[in-house]
Amino acid sequence: MPETPMSWKQGGCHCGAVRLEVLAPDEIEAYECTCSICRKSGYLHLIVAKERFRLLAGEDRLITYSFNTGTAQHHFCSVCGVKSFYVPRSKPDGYSVNVRCLDEGEVAVARIAIFDGKHWEQAMATRGPL
Repeated sequence: MPETPMSWKQGGCHCGAVRLEVLAPDEIEAYECTCSICRKSGYLHLIVAKERFRLLAGEDRLITYSFNTGTAQHHFCSVCGVKSFYVPRSKPDGYSVNVRCLDEGEVAVARIAIFDGKHWEQAMATRGPL
């Protein structure tokens, strides 16, 4: 099966203080998680390996929030409050980029899969990592 071509896509927070890029195909499958923080913030996940993520600007503007197990590191822009990426509990050696924070036109979302984050342990046992 041929490998899907990928290129670097850019994005960031609302005010522009935090800028990032992610290596991704032009058309992606994104994940909508039903856990409390993702549901309340409307986060749409693109999970990538660490080497497919680059923080371009704003490291000094990030604040981090963690709860429950403390594994997930939710990084927010301290200026505008937007979470454009974070270190997810399901992939602590990678990143989740908020698809909604990628610059307009960078990717097309072909499919949105639902992840039952409300019942995280059961979902991981059944489905495995995103």
